[in-house]
Amino acid sequence: MKKYVAFMLIAFVAFAANAQEKMAKIEFKTEVIDYGDIAKGSDGLRTFEFTNTGNAPLVVTKVISSCGCTIPKKPEAPIAPGDTGVIEVKYNTQKVGPIRRTITVLSNADEPTKALKIKGKVLPAEGETNKS
Repeated sequence: MKKYVAFMLIAFVAFAANAQEKMAKIEFKTEVIDYGDIAKGSDGLRTFEFTNTGNAPLVVTKVISSCGCTIPKKPEAPIAPGDTGVIEVKYNTQKVGPIRRTITVLSNADEPTKALKIKGKVLPAEGETNKS
């Protein structure tokens, strides 16, 4: 009986060591995008590139902006382990003044909430004065 219990204990420990939990992991190339000084009406589209460095498919469930002047877009399909994806961010460059916004990414990754930042400054059009 002792040999049976010892065998079962060893088998359980070996099984537990091999059965690592599968988990997605999101790793961004950069967590801050600096628009720098850009002209009013410029292209406000930028992308945050990321890689799933985990061992399970990554599902981005929601991407939220801190204001209505920034429109984020998440990938629709799951990102396989080792694959890359992008989160698009479009800032309304008709709004003159400093850019300081947060984009919150929700996913099934080991770190389920990730905050990304955009910054910069939209300059008034030539001949226009900054009213902000």
